[in-house]
Amino acid sequence: MSASEKHGKPEIKPFWSPLAAGIALGLVLLLTFVLSGHGLGASGAANDVVAGVGLKLAPEATRANGYLGPMVADGSPIGSWMTWEILGVAIGALVAAFMAGRFRVQLDGARSVGTPARLISTLAGGFMAGLGARIAGGCTSGLGLSGAAALGISAFVFLALFFATGLIVSRLVKGV
Repeated sequence: MSASEKHGKPEIKPFWSPLAAGIALGLVLLLTFVLSGHGLGASGAANDVVAGVGLKLAPEATRANGYLGPMVADGSPIGSWMTWEILGVAIGALVAAFMAGRFRVQLDGARSVGTPARLISTLAGGFMAGLGARIAGGCTSGLGLSGAAALGISAFVFLALFFATGLIVSRLVKGV
């Protein structure tokens, strides 16, 4: 038993090396392609949930909607593979955090992280990223990981523009 465990605090385990994490992610991606015929992605799960809830609350309006209608044509999409993928990611992350002794509820970053302006800008940025993912037809994990694994030219163009945009916006917002 370690000294930290004797004092009631669980031992915090180190993070995986980037190489080991990258290999594990690559194997998960390969397994996902083999078992489901799909790559990894996340933004579509939000659409599935919105379409499924819309189907329950306003079925006629949802079926008539040009965007949501095709998603509910075969029934509720909430049980789609992507929804289960995201649920599995959340549960897996929670279990891993507990097992590594790293689970805690906190807001990371500079002292201004808890200020209303910072929280509003964070939520606005997340909303814009989600909107951009829907307009682009996929999120960074879907386009970046799965598209690059399939050697899609658009994935590499997207990744280059994504990182360049992040650097430019960081420079404009923070002066970094």
